[in-house]
Amino acid sequence: MSSTTAAAGRQAAERTAFVVLVALSASHLMNDTMQSLLPAIYPLLKSKFDLTFGQIGLITFTFQFTASLLQPVVGLYTDRKPMPFSLPVGMGFTLCGLLLLSSASSFALLLLAAGTIGLGSSVFHPESSRVARMASGGRHGMAQSLFQVGGNAGSALGPLLAAFVVVPHGQSSVAWFCLVALFGMFVLFNVGRWYRAARQRIAARPRGAGKPAFAFSRGRVFTSILILLVLIFSKYFYMASLNTYFTFYLIHKFGVDVQTAQIYLFVFLGAAAVGTFAGGPIGDRIGRKYVIWGSILGVLPFTLLLPHANLFWTIVLTIPIGLILASAFSAILVYAQELMPGKVGMVSGMFFGFAFGMGGLGAALLGVLADRTSIDFVYQVCAFLPALGLLTVLLPNVERPVR
Repeated sequence: MSSTTAAAGRQAAERTAFVVLVALSASHLMNDTMQSLLPAIYPLLKSKFDLTFGQIGLITFTFQFTASLLQPVVGLYTDRKPMPFSLPVGMGFTLCGLLLLSSASSFALLLLAAGTIGLGSSVFHPESSRVARMASGGRHGMAQSLFQVGGNAGSALGPLLAAFVVVPHGQSSVAWFCLVALFGMFVLFNVGRWYRAARQRIAARPRGAGKPAFAFSRGRVFTSILILLVLIFSKYFYMASLNTYFTFYLIHKFGVDVQTAQIYLFVFLGAAAVGTFAGGPIGDRIGRKYVIWGSILGVLPFTLLLPHANLFWTIVLTIPIGLILASAFSAILVYAQELMPGKVGMVSGMFFGFAFGMGGLGAALLGVLADRTSIDFVYQVCAFLPALGLLTVLLPNVERPVR
């Protein structure tokens, strides 16, 4: 009888964990949908405020910089003192940023709105990634991918919503999405309740139970983390060229209208959302190093072809680029967490923060490059970034694949 009860308890726990993962993924979708509205309406803002590409890049840099600056700090702090209810607070920053964005009347206010939205990310991502790992039941890659796919799906929805809501109704319609933020805060409050209870169960375990062990020397770990950060640089610099400037590229090179360009951007981001989910479970099964290898270097043939393709093949090529490249982040994040056990918050904050930072720095530098040369030249340069995936060969094997 007792074994039956225990089995039922384990099954209930698994169901609860899955519900938490779905709630986190849905919250990530809502969070990143709202955040992706900012780059999605760049053509509208560029026309209304007569912005240069450099100023567009500066808006992205402001958002990404604030999103990246505090993430490692938040992660390191919450490793020592978990904050279950910081999740809805992060969503609250995003809500305030949206309100400011909807009413901004100057470039300075646009920068302030972008920075406030970025603060929401700096609080949301480290703790939500930690909760995803806690709820994973040991399938860390699957949990991170499920969490990440919500964010990528939200990033894909942003341009679509911008095309059919914000572009027809103007900048002020961004305020409508504050209702999404309010619902997200409600969901995350309930996730925080589960998180608090889970922390209490962990605290009740015997001292020393589940204590992490470091399998590599500090020098090997440092070198491996450095290589992973270079791979993040490669991925997010290239992603910045598409997330921020792809609509301008399509408008300039092929003469499509803004709404059509947003739909084509949605195709790329939708492919990225699908690719995000694939990376984690495949990494759980065959090993994360192989996923990292394939997802960075494997995209190189497609990026090299993109600057020379016509409109049809440009859109077709963005699909494998999104599918393959997006599978990298979950594998890289879990790989880094395995390298540094017991530092989930700090690792999550560092990698999310660095990813956001590289995306912002990439957008700013590529904007300046586009102003001084051309938007076409930007894609010719970025095409070679995935070649940095060759560095993956230097990474050690950190886990045995789960079969």
